[in-house]
Amino acid sequence: MGLLTGRRVLVTGGAGFLGKSVCEVLRRFQPGAILVPRSVQYDLRDRAAIDRLLADSEPDVVVHLAAVVGGIGANRKNPGRYFYDNAIMGIQLMEACRLVGIEKYVQVGTICSYPKHTPVPFCETDLWNGYPEETNAPYGLAKKMLLVQAQAYRDQYGFPGVTLLPVNLYGPADNFDPQSSHVIPALIRKVVEAQASGRRWIEVWGTGNASREFLYVTDAAEGIALATELYDGPEPINLGSGQEITIRALVELICELCGFDGQLRWDASAPDGQPRRCLSTTRAEKLLGFRARTSLREGLKQTIEWYRRVPQRQAA
Repeated sequence: MGLLTGRRVLVTGGAGFLGKSVCEVLRRFQPGAILVPRSVQYDLRDRAAIDRLLADSEPDVVVHLAAVVGGIGANRKNPGRYFYDNAIMGIQLMEACRLVGIEKYVQVGTICSYPKHTPVPFCETDLWNGYPEETNAPYGLAKKMLLVQAQAYRDQYGFPGVTLLPVNLYGPADNFDPQSSHVIPALIRKVVEAQASGRRWIEVWGTGNASREFLYVTDAAEGIALATELYDGPEPINLGSGQEITIRALVELICELCGFDGQLRWDASAPDGQPRRCLSTTRAEKLLGFRARTSLREGLKQTIEWYRRVPQRQAA
């Protein structure tokens, strides 16, 4: 029997893009119940709602995935909201879980917490060596403070809090809303819409020189579930694929997979964001036995196929 066997597991954000995959993987560990609260019933920014949620669900384990997230454009428009909502949800939920004696608390942070000029590959020990990239610093710092809280609570109260740092996620059922989506769904939507309208070009933000690393959503869910079952330590763990690609090469790959050979118009006045992103995944492999299994090409192919298949109003 493992830690999760027979336990009641509460997954905030469990109805979302990542959360659905996490709940599916968690079922393999035979929990007694997986509980998925909805924000309409339990607003995690409201402490009274959190207390009511814990009283109603009586969880043994909490996996905190709920977050307010978006791409560069959304972060630039909403720095205050992204800081406050993410910080207040996590701070209050962790305190409430401490008070009721939760057996295990797992929270998902973000690669945006890393300093802007972190050497590649990003090691967990680099996390405090500078200030995050400016366009998403409020979001990244809010999540970073939750790591501090978990470590402080472990030191003072013996609270079993664990923090994971996933790289940029993507996959079927991602957010394709052009106002808030991340780079992969935004690009897929641009290409597919250009094809549908017969347009022979797309506009792309930035110079294309920045690099990113991407993790397929089911791989991320596997890492989170393994950490929930196996890991109990104060240090954060990166979750990534360990594969870096420039935005220019990413756009070209998406165009190839979509069968689009139109012109790429780069808007160099738009921000590139962090210059490079690629994680060291050594700690995850050593402590969790985790290694991403889905190649970027295969993951993009699955995501594009899903987007073409699903009615656009659902994908958005």
